[in-house]
Amino acid sequence: QVQLGESGGGLVQAGDSLRLSCANSGRTFIGYSMGWFRQAPGKEREFVAAISWSAGSSPTYADPVKGRATISRSNANMSVYLQMNSLKPEDTAVYFCTAGQYYSGSYGANYWGKGTLVTVSA
Repeated sequence: QVQLGESGGGLVQAGDSLRLSCANSGRTFIGYSMGWFRQAPGKEREFVAAISWSAGSSPTYADPVKGRATISRSNANMSVYLQMNSLKPEDTAVYFCTAGQYYSGSYGANYWGKGTLVTVSA
């Protein structure tokens, strides 16, 4: 089972960096790809980044964060991280940690955390 809990959100200024963490308190982490989604106020939830269980695969990123975000994972700690640099006000959102799988090259989430709020002031 997978139980995800995010941390690291908060209020930052534009241009700052932030590292989000997600720990799995469930029994297993093995075989799950991990990803981050976000939902801005009044907008639909959108994909941010994902990383495969397989060490040989490259992470995938949404265009709005490409070059500014880095996703990483620690299987030993059953955790996944999202480093965000050069934050912009449009990055303001609730960020959700997920566990899932890649299907035909696209990441699909099966388990969701409750989210952590990131607010970027101009």
